[in-house]
Amino acid sequence: MTVRDTAARDSVMPGTDQVKGAGVNKGYAVYCDADPHFYDAPHRTGPGTRSAGTRYAAATLPVPAGWQRGESGDWLALRPLDAALPAQGWKIHISACLDNAESVLERVRLHCVERGIAFKFVPSRYLLHQRNAKYADRAGSGKFVTVYPADEEQFERLVGELAALLDGEPGPHILSDLRIGDGPVHVRYGSFTRRNCYDESGELRPAVANPEGVLVPDFRGPVFRVPDWVSVPAFLQFHIDARATVTLADIPYTVESALHFSNGGGVYRARDTRTGEVVVLKEARPYAGLAADGADAVTRLHRERRALEQLSGLSCTPEVLDSFAVGEHHFLVLEYLDGKPLNTFFARRHPLIEADPDERRLTEYTEWALDVHAQVERAVEEVHARSVVFNDLHLFNIMIRDDGRVALLDFEAAHRVDEPGRQTVAHPGFVAPAGRRGTAVDRYALACLRLALFLPLTSLLALDRRKAEHLADVVARQFPVGRAFLDAALDEIADSSDRRPAARPTTEHFVPVAPGDWPRSRDSMTAAVRASATPSREDRLFPGDVAQFATAGGGLSFGYGAAGVLYALAESGAERDESEEQWLLDRTKELPSGTPFGFHDGIAGVAWALEHLGHRARALDLTRLLLDHPLDGLATDLHSGTAGVGLALDSLAAATGDSALRDAAMRCAELSARCLPADAPDRGSERLNRAGLLYGATGSALLFLRLYERTGDTGLLDLAGDALRQDLARCVRGAGGALQVDEGWRTMPYLGAGSVGIGMVLDDYLAHRADERFERAREEIVRAAQAMFYAQPGLYRGVAGMVLYLGRTTATGPGTGPEAVRRQIDALTWHAMSYRGHLAFPGEQMMRLSMDLSTGTAGCLLAVASVHGDRPTGLPFLPPPRRVPRPMSRPHQGS
Repeated sequence: MTVRDTAARDSVMPGTDQVKGAGVNKGYAVYCDADPHFYDAPHRTGPGTRSAGTRYAAATLPVPAGWQRGESGDWLALRPLDAALPAQGWKIHISACLDNAESVLERVRLHCVERGIAFKFVPSRYLLHQRNAKYADRAGSGKFVTVYPADEEQFERLVGELAALLDGEPGPHILSDLRIGDGPVHVRYGSFTRRNCYDESGELRPAVANPEGVLVPDFRGPVFRVPDWVSVPAFLQFHIDARATVTLADIPYTVESALHFSNGGGVYRARDTRTGEVVVLKEARPYAGLAADGADAVTRLHRERRALEQLSGLSCTPEVLDSFAVGEHHFLVLEYLDGKPLNTFFARRHPLIEADPDERRLTEYTEWALDVHAQVERAVEEVHARSVVFNDLHLFNIMIRDDGRVALLDFEAAHRVDEPGRQTVAHPGFVAPAGRRGTAVDRYALACLRLALFLPLTSLLALDRRKAEHLADVVARQFPVGRAFLDAALDEIADSSDRRPAARPTTEHFVPVAPGDWPRSRDSMTAAVRASATPSREDRLFPGDVAQFATAGGGLSFGYGAAGVLYALAESGAERDESEEQWLLDRTKELPSGTPFGFHDGIAGVAWALEHLGHRARALDLTRLLLDHPLDGLATDLHSGTAGVGLALDSLAAATGDSALRDAAMRCAELSARCLPADAPDRGSERLNRAGLLYGATGSALLFLRLYERTGDTGLLDLAGDALRQDLARCVRGAGGALQVDEGWRTMPYLGAGSVGIGMVLDDYLAHRADERFERAREEIVRAAQAMFYAQPGLYRGVAGMVLYLGRTTATGPGTGPEAVRRQIDALTWHAMSYRGHLAFPGEQMMRLSMDLSTGTAGCLLAVASVHGDRPTGLPFLPPPRRVPRPMSRPHQGS
């Protein structure tokens, strides 16, 4: 994905504001350790996990007399009962390494307790490791202890005392802060309490108050920044000046662009000013970007240099050209190889992105894929012949050069064949089982590559390696590839205990029931959802996306929490469970502080769902929270902004007859119209820079449409048309004429942030007003829902959304009949998993299962129910406009 990054100065690399990532959100990996099946917060890791026995002694000590203790997330806070702290101000962060953290914590704790200074700290070695890991959030990385001075006088005194107390102690640089000297003490201005506001894009952010008392975003990016109205204490100027002296002015390389960022440093395209040659600069920050074995980025950079020097002369690896250090940052200069990572070729060449690829396309692709694998296999053999294990082979570390040759990139995890140690850095779709060592790790990755070249779903093997057999069967049916090629992969991937009986069909062995086998699939998905429930937890009832932990009340929400799951269960015809609904009622008596207002992420969606389930009194209690707060600061979108809030209020107004709710809904429509420039609706708005149902102007169009149907005001219909035109202006035509949302570096067909969501609202608009451009657009959007393969199964970013759209659309023509719907329901089987013997689906990034509506099993259930259910159903505010001939229910099948 494209990342806008403002950390150039702290990475000592100028002019590097756009970066393309590797395509996998590595932040999800942090949420994989706590549970083998579901994403969960890192601080919930317990006995039997990697965090066991890592809690610091300071976290287990009795609370000092006159103090109070509180633990939230991955922080443990201690504060004197009589402490009077400001809401915001200058605070002190202290970093530490894994080896010195306990000592640093003990000294800082004693210093603060003796002086009555409030502080908090990360209570375990495991959590500190996660904060400093390679793909941890760079803005929060390194923060180990936070100290809260009562005023600026105390702040200056504490900075000096703590700097002296910890002089000589190593610790990673906290990028969001100003470092005091060369030690682990850092400072920044920010909020002392948990307060939130919406930024200019409508995203919920931590907040500070400006001089007028208005909450504004408390910037916590990977760069030191002070609010405009705050004066920097004079004693800090020396440290600011020292920081400014660290530059790249004296090196013979000019940085041209950034290729990648991680918590350990950046990778940059640069030019040698002496020769004009294009090179790659790899940056490493000390004590940061930790791997599983605790090795920091600098250690791994030295490993990469040693490995590449040992491989020098091979055509499949880059040459080492130079190395140097600037301040504490280390750099490796590598040969620049023209080409693109292997993963980028799927969008260009893979035949299953088409609706009906012919035999020639399938054959050509198969020949290309087999050639690529053979080249990679030879390259790995050459590396092994030099006594080096690559140790991190995957689609993003394989380069296809402009002349078609293969090269291997990123050797920071490599080691000699005769060196002990396990795999410490790996892509989730290629990570070897824990017992594999040495060249066996690379052989496992090569086996995964045999499958991933045809069906890039090997991330599912992290959940259950038996899925490999199912994937191999799908590949064999879709491509003219020899079975022996696939069976060789299965022999390498599976332990002997994993292999299925030879006579047993794979799909029936692995998938409990085919998604199209209704109502058995409904019953199976319902059983999976309910088997995953954790009613004893306060934060969530059903496991879902990591978004459950991103905002207060995430586990209650419609998009990712209990409200959406209960809606999907009810709409699918599953039997109601009073205890599940009571769980939600109990947790909404008093919402967590800071719960957002939005439909998918907050109060509006929970209130609407409770009304839908028959709990009107509680729904109205929550709705009053919306009425009591101005909504001007919200984005205009359906996910978390005024479009979603307005639709919920309008629906509740219709159900209750409450004129105040109706007026509030109309106010939301006025606010949503901000995304529509009056003079040029096709140009778009600076405030709204995304397109689609959840995050674009289409959500506002849906609000305008529903209010038009309620009021008959044609001005609202005009606004709906303007909003749809704005999002269509952000679309481009791709393969086969399919219309998709253009995000600059990728095109998106999906229901949430792609063209299919626009198509759903186009259908409803065209029921009221003819428009030739809209008619053509929705015909092209139908084509976007015809691909044979989508990377994920979820409702808003995967196959399930295509099922719901195709089952609902009023468009006619090719691709809109029951057969097209049935084919996409069958395609859900490719992603299907088993949870306690029941049908379940993986969530975003497919490293863990999810039960939520937006990304997981509940969304898949709702999509299939919209086609096969006994009564019309669909998304809120997008009910089925008509009943289309439903595809016949199918029993088990292996397509």
